Amino acid sequence: MKKIILTLFVVLSIFSVGAVYASSDNVLGESTAGQIIQIKEKQLNELKDYTEAYGSEAYGFTAYLLNKVRIYSIPLCFVGIAVGAIWQYVIGIRKLDVHDRGLFLIIGFVTIFVICQVLPLVFAIVVKGFRN
Repeated sequence: MKKIILTLFVVLSIFSVGAVYASSDNVLGESTAGQIIQIKEKQLNELKDYTEAYGSEAYGFTAYLLNKVRIYSIPLCFVGIAVGAIWQYVIGIRKLDVHDRGLFLIIGFVTIFVICQVLPLVFAIVVKGFRN
Protein backbone atom coordinates (compact mmCIF):
# COMPACT_ATOMS: atom_id res chain seq x y z
CA MET A 1 0.00 0.00 0.00
CA LYS A 2 2.83 2.40 0.88
CA LYS A 3 4.55 1.68 -2.45
CA ILE A 4 1.36 2.46 -4.38
CA ILE A 5 0.84 5.77 -2.55
CA LEU A 6 4.49 6.73 -3.05
CA THR A 7 4.34 5.83 -6.75
CA LEU A 8 1.12 7.80 -7.17
CA PHE A 9 2.67 10.80 -5.40
CA VAL A 10 5.76 10.70 -7.64
CA VAL A 11 3.66 10.41 -10.81
CA LEU A 12 1.42 13.30 -9.79
CA SER A 13 4.47 15.38 -8.91
CA ILE A 14 6.01 14.76 -12.33
CA PHE A 15 2.81 15.64 -14.19
CA SER A 16 2.16 18.75 -12.14
CA VAL A 17 5.47 20.35 -13.13
CA GLY A 18 4.93 23.04 -15.71
CA ALA A 19 7.13 25.47 -17.56
CA VAL A 20 7.52 28.96 -16.17
CA TYR A 21 8.43 31.65 -18.64
CA ALA A 22 9.82 35.04 -17.79
CA SER A 23 7.96 38.05 -19.01
CA SER A 24 8.99 41.61 -19.52
CA ASP A 25 5.94 42.92 -17.68
CA ASN A 26 6.48 45.20 -14.72
CA VAL A 27 6.30 42.77 -11.80
CA LEU A 28 6.75 45.34 -9.05
CA GLY A 29 4.00 47.83 -8.52
CA GLU A 30 4.71 51.53 -8.35
CA SER A 31 4.28 51.69 -4.59
CA THR A 32 6.54 48.67 -3.99
CA ALA A 33 9.29 50.10 -6.18
CA GLY A 34 8.98 53.41 -4.37
CA GLN A 35 9.25 51.71 -0.99
CA ILE A 36 12.38 49.84 -2.07
CA ILE A 37 13.97 53.08 -3.25
CA GLN A 38 13.07 54.79 0.05
CA ILE A 39 14.63 51.96 2.06
CA LYS A 40 17.79 52.12 -0.05
CA GLU A 41 18.08 55.89 0.35
CA LYS A 42 17.51 55.63 4.10
CA GLN A 43 20.28 53.04 4.47
CA LEU A 44 22.67 55.08 2.31
CA ASN A 45 21.95 58.18 4.42
CA GLU A 46 22.58 56.18 7.60
CA LEU A 47 25.88 54.92 6.18
CA LYS A 48 26.80 58.49 5.20
CA ASP A 49 26.06 59.66 8.77
CA TYR A 50 28.37 56.98 10.18
CA THR A 51 31.08 57.94 7.70
CA GLU A 52 30.83 61.60 8.75
CA ALA A 53 30.77 60.72 12.46
CA TYR A 54 33.89 58.55 12.29
CA GLY A 55 35.77 60.66 9.73
CA SER A 56 36.67 57.75 7.48
CA GLU A 57 34.78 55.57 5.05
CA ALA A 58 36.31 52.37 6.43
CA TYR A 59 35.57 53.25 10.06
CA GLY A 60 32.06 54.44 9.20
CA PHE A 61 31.26 51.27 7.29
CA THR A 62 32.60 49.13 10.15
CA ALA A 63 30.52 51.04 12.70
CA TYR A 64 27.45 50.68 10.45
CA LEU A 65 27.95 46.91 10.19
CA LEU A 66 28.56 46.54 13.93
CA ASN A 67 25.34 48.44 14.62
CA LYS A 68 23.40 46.12 12.29
CA VAL A 69 24.98 43.07 13.97
CA ARG A 70 24.02 44.50 17.36
CA ILE A 71 20.40 44.98 16.32
CA TYR A 72 19.93 41.61 14.61
CA SER A 73 21.76 39.62 17.28
CA ILE A 74 19.08 40.34 19.88
CA PRO A 75 16.25 38.22 18.43
CA LEU A 76 18.65 35.58 17.12
CA CYS A 77 20.26 35.08 20.51
CA PHE A 78 16.93 35.02 22.33
CA VAL A 79 15.71 32.30 19.97
CA GLY A 80 18.96 30.39 20.57
CA ILE A 81 18.62 30.72 24.33
CA ALA A 82 15.02 29.49 24.10
CA VAL A 83 16.10 26.48 22.02
CA GLY A 84 18.85 25.75 24.54
CA ALA A 85 16.39 25.97 27.40
CA ILE A 86 14.06 23.56 25.60
CA TRP A 87 16.95 21.16 25.05
CA GLN A 88 18.00 21.37 28.68
CA TYR A 89 14.73 21.48 30.57
CA VAL A 90 12.27 19.67 28.31
CA ILE A 91 14.21 17.18 26.22
CA GLY A 92 17.04 16.86 28.73
CA ILE A 93 14.72 15.55 31.42
CA ARG A 94 13.77 12.58 29.28
CA LYS A 95 17.16 12.00 27.66
CA LEU A 96 20.08 12.68 29.95
CA ASP A 97 22.64 12.44 27.15
CA VAL A 98 21.34 15.71 25.59
CA HIS A 99 20.90 17.54 28.90
CA ASP A 100 24.36 19.14 28.64
CA ARG A 101 23.80 20.15 25.02
CA GLY A 102 21.11 22.59 26.14
CA LEU A 103 23.39 24.15 28.73
CA PHE A 104 26.16 24.56 26.16
CA LEU A 105 23.71 26.20 23.74
CA ILE A 106 22.58 28.64 26.42
CA ILE A 107 26.15 29.51 27.39
CA GLY A 108 27.17 29.91 23.75
CA PHE A 109 24.29 32.18 22.80
CA VAL A 110 24.67 34.32 25.92
CA THR A 111 28.36 34.73 25.06
CA ILE A 112 27.54 35.69 21.46
CA PHE A 113 24.89 38.11 22.72
CA VAL A 114 27.28 39.86 25.09
CA ILE A 115 30.00 40.10 22.44
CA CYS A 116 27.61 41.51 19.84
CA GLN A 117 26.28 44.10 22.27
CA VAL A 118 29.65 45.23 23.65
CA LEU A 119 31.70 45.21 20.43
CA PRO A 120 30.19 48.42 18.92
CA LEU A 121 30.85 50.25 22.19
CA VAL A 122 34.45 49.07 22.32
CA PHE A 123 34.92 50.01 18.66
CA ALA A 124 33.57 53.51 19.27
CA ILE A 125 35.78 54.02 22.31
CA VAL A 126 38.91 52.82 20.53
CA VAL A 127 38.33 54.67 17.27
CA LYS A 128 37.12 57.97 18.71
CA GLY A 129 39.22 57.93 21.86
CA PHE A 130 42.62 56.75 20.68
CA ARG A 131 42.61 58.00 17.11
CA ASN A 132 44.06 61.45 16.58
